[in-house]
Amino acid sequence: MLGIDLRGKKVFIAGIGDDHGFGWAIAKVLAEAGAEILIGVWAPILKIFTTSLANGKFDASRLLRNGKMLEFVKIYPMDAVFDRMEDVPQEIRENKRYVDLSGYCVEDVAKQIQTDFGQIDLLVHSLANAPEVTKSLLDTSRKGYLAAVSSSSYSFISLLSHIGPFMTKGGAAISLTYIASERAIPGYGGGMSSAKAALESDTRTLAWEAGRKWNIRVNAISAGPYKSRAAKAIGMIDDMISYSKANAPLSKDLEGEEVASAAAFLLSPLASAITGEVLHVDNGMHAMGLAIDSTALQNNPIYAGKTEELANR
Repeated sequence: MLGIDLRGKKVFIAGIGDDHGFGWAIAKVLAEAGAEILIGVWAPILKIFTTSLANGKFDASRLLRNGKMLEFVKIYPMDAVFDRMEDVPQEIRENKRYVDLSGYCVEDVAKQIQTDFGQIDLLVHSLANAPEVTKSLLDTSRKGYLAAVSSSSYSFISLLSHIGPFMTKGGAAISLTYIASERAIPGYGGGMSSAKAALESDTRTLAWEAGRKWNIRVNAISAGPYKSRAAKAIGMIDDMISYSKANAPLSKDLEGEEVASAAAFLLSPLASAITGEVLHVDNGMHAMGLAIDSTALQNNPIYAGKTEELANR
């Protein structure tokens, strides 16, 4: 039987903040495959996360299919918006959620990982943020737009630039993107669609550069809408999920484990010749060019009386 074996592999997952997102799901599947999990938690929520973890609030979702519990070898505070500590504004340094922390910029986190472990094998970028995500693109400020691109796409470049030099040859990195990079998704604003488009373009360029420089593969997963806590900030995640279920070839909820399994494949030796790829894991929604539940189809003889039937199949 063809299986994924990541025993002895160390993976750094940047962007876990709770037990509901894709990062957590990926951590579980990689752990089940035998990988050792290191994570970077956004600095302002580090205390909340570690306290919840210590108090057992995540225990139910930590359970792996093999009966073991998901364990983190080490947890690092991280704010991937900052490459060096000198980039951190004084007001953030003095913020109550940062003041007791140090070394949370990308450069310092990378140095600490190298000090702690020497080398790692795999990198997962599960970071995205846009302070103006509920605004239309026309109403997005320059500051909000650049913030979205900085935290959601440049952060991947920065992480790979700093961690790549001590990744093992034949290692792999992945990021998470969304179809708004390719199609107009009204309501997905604040520059996030632009950030995802940049992330996908960067994936191809980084595949070339990191491949030739360090023999590292670089891919991305374009995941369908998923009700994570972070996605709730968009304000219409329920509608996005309902639309996908009504119109995608596979009419069902997307499960975090489905995205995680695809991630495990791309990070494993089974995908040794795959790089520069954006893999859609979205129940096939990216393949559709027609919304079959549209009221515009009600008078079409091909679809008349069938739109509801088709949408509910």
